[in-house]
Amino acid sequence: MSARIALLVLLSVLIGALQAASTVDVLAFESAEQQRRYKALIDEFRCPKCLNTNLSGSDAPIAQDLRHSVYRLVRAGQSDQQIRDFLQQRYGDFVLYKPPFSGRTAFIWLIPIGLLLIGAVVLFALQSRGRRRPIRLSVQEAKRVDQLLADDD
Repeated sequence: MSARIALLVLLSVLIGALQAASTVDVLAFESAEQQRRYKALIDEFRCPKCLNTNLSGSDAPIAQDLRHSVYRLVRAGQSDQQIRDFLQQRYGDFVLYKPPFSGRTAFIWLIPIGLLLIGAVVLFALQSRGRRRPIRLSVQEAKRVDQLLADDD
């Protein structure tokens, strides 16, 4: 029985190793400059399936397809901006970690500024509330307070 379990564990490890090895992209570039541009671009784009992973760090099938698209466009001589435009047009602003300021993306840029302003107003309000001036008691009120304190003893 334990030999069967050991065999199943060994097979699981081998299958996992084969799957991990299959996600490695082996790409040939014409120059070191093309390879540098490719690596910079796949680090710059977000995987459409993953929440916060760039193309180089994702093993999702869509990320693999996008890496191949970037590779093909780099090899075709497209500029970095042309590749950005192509991916943005095809997949939307989500693939960009720094989306351009537009009507559709304004909330992405303005919400942090708005939250910062709200925080500053709340902080100012709390600070000013704590700086109230002491209340001056009249002579009669001061005598009454003294009397109440004396009665406590």
